Amino acid sequence: MTLTPTATTRPDANSPAALHDIDLPLPLLRKGKVRSMYDLGDRILMVASDRISAFDCVIPNPIPHKGAVLTQLSAFWFDRTTDVVGNHRIASDPAPIAEAVPELAGTAGSWGHRAMLVEKARPLPVECIVRGFISGSAWKEYSRHGTLAGEPLPAGLQESEEYPEPIFSPSTKAEQGLHDENITFAQMCDIVGTELATELRDISLALYTAGRDTLRERGIILADTKYEFGRAADGRIILIDEVMTPDSSRFWPADSYRIGGGQPSLDKQPVRDHLQAIVGRGEWDKTPPAPALPDEVVRTTSERYLEAFRRIAGHELYEGPA
Repeated sequence: MTLTPTATTRPDANSPAALHDIDLPLPLLRKGKVRSMYDLGDRILMVASDRISAFDCVIPNPIPHKGAVLTQLSAFWFDRTTDVVGNHRIASDPAPIAEAVPELAGTAGSWGHRAMLVEKARPLPVECIVRGFISGSAWKEYSRHGTLAGEPLPAGLQESEEYPEPIFSPSTKAEQGLHDENITFAQMCDIVGTELATELRDISLALYTAGRDTLRERGIILADTKYEFGRAADGRIILIDEVMTPDSSRFWPADSYRIGGGQPSLDKQPVRDHLQAIVGRGEWDKTPPAPALPDEVVRTTSERYLEAFRRIAGHELYEGPA
């Protein structure tokens, strides 16, 4: 097993070192920007590294604790959304994973908290985005054309304003290295069929409402989020991948929310801001390889991920609920 840790990531003796890459003694199914998937027959071991990407480039430095935050926040939401839709999780705690996968005996120090054992499913070829507030690519299109994916939105919206009702806004699921593209619901129907598209839309809106209301109680605005679904071996539609994490969502602290501009967020914004400044100075053109991050940007970004977890789950990352 090969690890690539950094020396900047141990706030105490019980938390793991930051992990840029991992090589477990299991058949590798695929490796993405953040996660590695290991093939266990009818199951997958999904391991989230501490890698971070921006502008479609993986950054050289890992962000301490990021992978564990993504995995454990997803587990938090999987527990709380089973009344809406089933999901692919089998186990996310180290002990049952080690018991289920004997090849991992004695190695939990590397993958513990960041690994999830999941049911194998066939991913559906669309991403299901729900937008409660207008921001990001939606704001860019609206500010130019008054539309989202070419369809008209209400006139007079300001940046970061809440929509009258949450908007279901699907996108294509692009191959790695390419950009997803917003599509209309009609286009989604052409891709997966009207019946399935309608089911996915209704599930996504119900998930967003549950997440929005839970987060509102915790002083966080769920501006938008992305869901992915798959078809299980028995034909069921299930929720897969990650759910309402800082990588798949915009989390805004409610106490600093102001309509009419961009918002501070509990995610990788410090990374984007730093890299954008480098681009502005003509020192990088957003093509690989990406430049390394200063220690201060790494620390600040890690703190944002940890703060998101703390506020949502109600306890520290490596401690169970009180």
